[in-house]
Amino acid sequence: MTDAPAAAVPPYKGLNPDSILAAVESTGLCCDGRMLALNSYENRVYQIGVEDDEPVVVKFYRPNRWSDDAILEEHAFSLELADHEIPVVPPLRFGGRTLHHAEGFRLAVFPRRGGRMPDLDQGDNRLWMGRYLGRLHAVGAAKPFHARGALTVGERGHGSLATILDCGYLPAELSATFESVARDVLQRVEGAWQRAGDYVPIRLHGDCHLGNILWTDHGPHIVDLDDAVSGPAIQDLWMLLSGDRNAMQAQILDILEGYEEFFAFDPVQLHLLEALRSLRMLHHAAWLARRWHDPAFPLAFPWFAESRYWEEQILALREQMALLDEPPLQI
Repeated sequence: MTDAPAAAVPPYKGLNPDSILAAVESTGLCCDGRMLALNSYENRVYQIGVEDDEPVVVKFYRPNRWSDDAILEEHAFSLELADHEIPVVPPLRFGGRTLHHAEGFRLAVFPRRGGRMPDLDQGDNRLWMGRYLGRLHAVGAAKPFHARGALTVGERGHGSLATILDCGYLPAELSATFESVARDVLQRVEGAWQRAGDYVPIRLHGDCHLGNILWTDHGPHIVDLDDAVSGPAIQDLWMLLSGDRNAMQAQILDILEGYEEFFAFDPVQLHLLEALRSLRMLHHAAWLARRWHDPAFPLAFPWFAESRYWEEQILALREQMALLDEPPLQI
């Protein structure tokens, strides 16, 4: 993954209603003028009306984040999953291509798919979700990514901490405390990685939180493979868990019961559950720092530059230290 440093020029400068419609029509679609901005910060995503047809969803990729090869690898993965009848939302082809260049941007067009937030309080739904992810990972394990990189402690942990310390948004009076706590957390994360041993990385969705899962009467389907990477299978499972340890213990048993109908899960990866949560916390703070030059971010996350946010992060990281010292969940 590539990621340019913050620049004075906003990343989506020049993307306006006229250029959006012109870019979409460059694929051969005929727009009817209807446009609805959808909730997305990393990329810009719009629902676009099409004459005499269903609306489509168009994603304009953030400049300098992924290479063309990495985006095409994401597209190929989603199309491969669809070929195996695993419900995803792959990009549409126009002129034999899924990735298009127009108006100075890169874009892809997707069919519109609806659904509701999954209710994973229900045991049957957890089983269903487990079966879905087991099928997805069976395909993901069939071959590797080459252009999209891997989830590592170095990139998600130490790299994120370096970004946070250099970004200028961490209040000076909290910097030493934050760095000390974060380094203590990362030491424990590295220990968890050692206990997990030589797990086999597979292609993952990478960001399998409830907002990226849509549920219908036919079950779940996943949207937005923008964060797909190689990594441990548990990365696509741990964000489905919530509540205290007892609740998560019951939830993981249901999910893995369904999962292992289609793909074997190595229980040693449970050592990584809280480690991955810790890495996500650091990665999210670093993501906000890297994106602060995008005008959408100060508007959406005004608390990021406030002391209270960083005080809460220090407290949360301290709580993670305690969780990292506990034994893993059991199956």
